[in-house]
Amino acid sequence: MKNWQSISDETACALAELQAAAGLCRGQILVVGCSTSEVGGQHIGTAGSAEAARAIMRSLLQFAEDTGVRLAIQCCEHLNRALVVEEETAALYGLEIVSVIPVSGAGGALAAQAMQDMQKAVVVERIRAHAGLDIGETLIGMHLRTVAVPLRLSRRSIGQARISAAKTRPKLIGGPRAVYEK
Repeated sequence: MKNWQSISDETACALAELQAAAGLCRGQILVVGCSTSEVGGQHIGTAGSAEAARAIMRSLLQFAEDTGVRLAIQCCEHLNRALVVEEETAALYGLEIVSVIPVSGAGGALAAQAMQDMQKAVVVERIRAHAGLDIGETLIGMHLRTVAVPLRLSRRSIGQARISAAKTRPKLIGGPRAVYEK
């Protein structure tokens, strides 16, 4: 039996550190990819855990409530890494909603949990998030804005899953005469 409270606490700590490094503002998007199989020490896609998903989702929702950051929960490759967002987020960012309901076996345990826990959850195919948290090497990079900056968090895992994080920044354009700071 896993200690689900410690998984929730580890997630909260990683989110706090990511927020300190990325400085996300209210309304910006955080994409989260998660293999609950990896959290439990198993190979990705082999042992999804609703309990781990609930523990992680609890911390994600608290983070969103505290910061005003909008969540985008990445589905697994069986749904082409589509994302669960709140309907309001889809409307605000002009995201096209698609028809599918993520379940543990096709979408992943965290995406399935997000469908239950988020306010008016919908699924979209694409997003350009301002930052990301990848729990279990699920490959979230396709959902980040163009210039992603890796963040090295002091916490390197949640449960048994390796984690990585990134923030994004605007592109630096111009040439030798361009000025980038006021």
